[in-house]
Parts: sequence; structure tokens; C-alpha cells
Amino acid sequence: MTQALSSPLPLPEIDLPIQANASLANLTTFRVGGKAEWLASPHSVEEIQACYAWASDQGLPVMLIGAGSNLLISDRGLSGLILSTRHLRQQTLEPTGRLCVEAGKPLPRLAWQVARRGWSGLEWAVGIPGTVGGAVVMNAGAHGGCMADSLVEAHVISQSGRLQILTKDDLKYGYRTSILQQSPQVLVRAVLQLMPGQSPAEISALTQSHLDHRLQTQPYDHPSCGSVFRNPQPQTAGWLIEQTGLKGHQIGGAQVSEKHANFILNRGHATAQDIHTLIYEIQARVQARWGVLLHPEVKMLGIFDAVTEDGLDTGTVTGTVTS
Repeated sequence: MTQALSSPLPLPEIDLPIQANASLANLTTFRVGGKAEWLASPHSVEEIQACYAWASDQGLPVMLIGAGSNLLISDRGLSGLILSTRHLRQQTLEPTGRLCVEAGKPLPRLAWQVARRGWSGLEWAVGIPGTVGGAVVMNAGAHGGCMADSLVEAHVISQSGRLQILTKDDLKYGYRTSILQQSPQVLVRAVLQLMPGQSPAEISALTQSHLDHRLQTQPYDHPSCGSVFRNPQPQTAGWLIEQTGLKGHQIGGAQVSEKHANFILNRGHATAQDIHTLIYEIQARVQARWGVLLHPEVKMLGIFDAVTEDGLDTGTVTGTVTS
């Protein structure tokens, strides 16, 4: 990785510094992870395109991260240029219920904003601790709703820095999946169609009820990434993990939540490797008990020690787009 610089590197032609050897732990809800070789936090799509141009000149790969809520970054950190979308929050709302919103907008904040206008369609999203970008990429959902219900367009940037517009059909949505999870394209903006003209009081009350349910049933007292595994219908991952006897099970500072077994908590001193190893152990023990292989929702980026039945050896886990 690049050696630390005494000051951020100014990006040519725009007022956007690029930091070397920047910590990524505070950019994830797990609060773990190493450093970025280079890190920038653009405020506009044009600044993202300038970052792509700079990275191309330097021969560096580019990766975007949002709120870091569905993300596990290796203790070894990440190479290349990492772009944080936390400042991409611009939006426009039309009376028809059409909403154009940038990828870094926090999803719970947007859910409340439209609920108070009497716009229906995002009540389910109030308790999901991620961004619009991550929700579109993952087809996030809860309480019977999901992002695919409202999405009209996804605006993405290719590896060459070119802005493209994809339709919902282009994304090939499935349960917690889209084509963007395997694509080098990165989402920077979404267009949603919501249902205006509803009662603000009724939509707000429904939104609050969804939030209350999540607060009652899910842990919020320690850092986590939200749900770790996809639900293997018709079962739920949490039920399978709980019935395997893993509630409270701990490796290092990483613990299976006592409140909801599909959550892994950072008890204050966890490493990314602790969490990665615990994820593997949950998979192995649930499969041995039930014959079901749980598939992680959390995206693991960087190099981890891969866990095998014979012990630990060096493995690589990589990704391109996160929440």
C-alpha cells in the first residue's frame, strides 16, 4: 500500500482531496476494517467522474462504499481508490410522486421525509441502516416491501467513468439480489416512483409501527451490519441459527446476538477476522444440523484468512459495490 502522506493529495481541476492510508473502520457500521490505499468523498456525480479519471491515470481500481451497513472490510484494508458516497444526498421530488435521489442519501431519513408528505412506498425502509445506493444494489426490503417495488431507473457509472441509465428490468432483481452486485458499474443515483396523495398521519403511523417492531426485535446496542444472512425460504436464517444453539456464541469480540440470531455484534474489540470466522462457523454448523447452506447478505471486501476444516489459510474475498 501507499505510504502515508503528510497532507491529502488535491485532485486536479476540482476541490476534492484524496487521502492516503485512510482508516475505513468508522465508515462501516461494524466499526472494523483496515485502511484504504486512497480515499475520497465526492459531493457530486461530476466529482465521481473526476475520481475515475484520476484513478485510471494512476492504474488504480475504484470501489464505492455507502453507509457501510452491509459491509465487512478486511483488517488488511483495501487497495486502490475507495469512494465514499456519504456526501451524495441531493434529491428532487415531483408532485407526481417521482423522486430522483443520489446514492448517499440515508434510507431511514428518506422514508420519514416522504411519509410526512403523505407519499407511500417506503414505509418498510425506516429501520434499514443503509443508503439509497446500497438498497438499490441489494434490493433491500422488509415488512413485505422492497426497493424493486418503487425503482424506475438506476443511474450508474461504468469503469470508464461514463454515466449510464438502467431500467428496473436491466437490474434483473431477485430476493436481495441485482445484477449490480456482480457488475463493475457503480450506482450514483436512483429514480423512484412513490404514491402521493395519501394521509401523512396514516403513512407516518405505519412507518413508526415498522420502526417500533424493528427496535423491539433487533439489537441496536452494539455495532452490527444488520442481518448477516439471507433467509432461505421458507425458513428464516435467525430461526435456524437459534435452533442450532448459537445465540450468544462468540469468537474474539464478535458475538451472535442474544436478541436476534441473524445479527453478529461487535462487542467492543472485534476484528474483521473475528466476524469473518464467526460467519463461517455459523454456516458450517447450520449446514451440519439442517442441511441448509446460509448465504451471507453482508459483503466481504479485501483479504481474510479463509476458514477451512483443516484450520486457517490465506484466502481472498473481493467485491465491487456495497451499501
